[in-house]
Amino acid sequence: MSRHGPRDSLSPSGLAEVSTAVGDNPRVAASADEWVPALTLLSHPMATRAGARLLLDAVLAGRDVEVSRNGPNFTRPGEPFGQPLADPFVSRVPIVFSAGEAGRIRLRVGEGGTRVSVNGGLVTGCEFTREELAAGVPLDVAGRLVLLLHLSSRQVGAPSDTLGMRGDSQGIRRVREHILRIADLQVPVLIRGETGTGKELVAQAIHQHGPRQGRPFISVNLGAIPRELAAAELFGAQRGAFTGATRDREGFFRAAHGGTLFLDEVGEAPPEVQVMLLRVLETGELYPVGGTTPIKTDVRLIAATDSHLEEHIRDGRFKAPLLHRLSGYEVRLPPLRERREDLGELFLHFAREELEAIGEAHRLTPRDPYAEPWLPASLALRLLRFAWPGNVRQLRNLTRQLVIGSRGQPVLRLDPRLAGELETAVVETPVAKPPAAVARRKSTDITGEELLAALRQHQWDLKLTADRLGIPRSSIYDVIDKHPNIRRAGTLTAEEITACHQECEGDLDAMVRRLEVSKRALNRRIKELGLSTRGS
Repeated sequence: MSRHGPRDSLSPSGLAEVSTAVGDNPRVAASADEWVPALTLLSHPMATRAGARLLLDAVLAGRDVEVSRNGPNFTRPGEPFGQPLADPFVSRVPIVFSAGEAGRIRLRVGEGGTRVSVNGGLVTGCEFTREELAAGVPLDVAGRLVLLLHLSSRQVGAPSDTLGMRGDSQGIRRVREHILRIADLQVPVLIRGETGTGKELVAQAIHQHGPRQGRPFISVNLGAIPRELAAAELFGAQRGAFTGATRDREGFFRAAHGGTLFLDEVGEAPPEVQVMLLRVLETGELYPVGGTTPIKTDVRLIAATDSHLEEHIRDGRFKAPLLHRLSGYEVRLPPLRERREDLGELFLHFAREELEAIGEAHRLTPRDPYAEPWLPASLALRLLRFAWPGNVRQLRNLTRQLVIGSRGQPVLRLDPRLAGELETAVVETPVAKPPAAVARRKSTDITGEELLAALRQHQWDLKLTADRLGIPRSSIYDVIDKHPNIRRAGTLTAEEITACHQECEGDLDAMVRRLEVSKRALNRRIKELGLSTRGS
């Protein structure tokens, strides 16, 4: 398998062509132009929203994407419609995502907008490199929602629980593709992945979607069988073959006849078992321990390991021919830390199981939109930053402990022991960097058309407009005054403001768009007139 690093030339904004190792890394695309920035909800006050996604593909075309309380919609794979963030603590003033230089993504928050934090630091404008996007950037929004800014495929994924595996990351999509590609064939399969990544789940999916569905599926952990009994347990034994063999033993191979035999931790197989496995794979025959007559066997063999078998071969602990036979086709499972966009949905799935068991499933769908989220943003961020050395199995166990430990409480509480566990292995997260400096310009060089376009783009946020034009904030007023077609809030008449207030039903954002003046200055004039607004 070949490895491909991130390409140097990304078009149009440097984000569209990211390709990495096929099979070895979850961030794999069938073609480079599938890669787009995306936002995935990791946690939300309505906990069932976890896993919903918004593609920011318009950024690649040079257009800004504005995310606010009222839109756009976040959707799930397989669902045609979605919902906006729709939390009362999220402002109507949008969080704006745009293309920066050299493939970066810029994030900025309009004046008076929602509080956004990155790695514990409050930000109003920052940018992230394509490498940081590939790793994923956690965003704390209003102290209530956690989103992951990352790279995703433009292709629409299958429903997240397809083949029994939840998630929509590129890594888990790739695993599903492997399963469907290999399920109806008879070649041996070697599944590689760290402990707890779901290797047996993949083996079961291969079995269930192949022609042996409905026949035996036998799972054997070679690491749990005493070495002196491994051969007899796998291949069977005749009575009297060894001390204590008082009767014939069938063995797992014959028990799985016509079906699938899954050998987990195959790297732990003793040398004599490796020789016998190689013979079965080459001839389709086995010899029971103590037997002299070969027995035909019809078994689909799937093996799995979390070991580096190539190192075992160099150390003389594993036979190279056996590895070649076992890996007729390889499937590599991504660790959880490389598919962090799936973490929220996995946590939701495990939490729902535990909450239903204790009769508290209502925690996931609170009726009060102003209530504190059941999964606090601070805890969701800790889950997101944790490296999960035990992967999905560890996530499931920790979720169970959190749910049971918070039984009867309106909010999940993290006890000191679990808090300490989450500090043992932490993934480094990006630090927000300010946007690349714009070369300073003379205010006299800015045309009225350019000024008006910048003001409209940034919704009359004067600081962001000044940054975009490359002039000091103090100069923006002078530039506005030099262009008589661009008004200031102070020049509006009371009648004009009152009429607009009535037409827009007090919506401050709508008034700003209609009157095309600074939001802060307009709000000040509105208050002077004794009017109220419903904008953020």
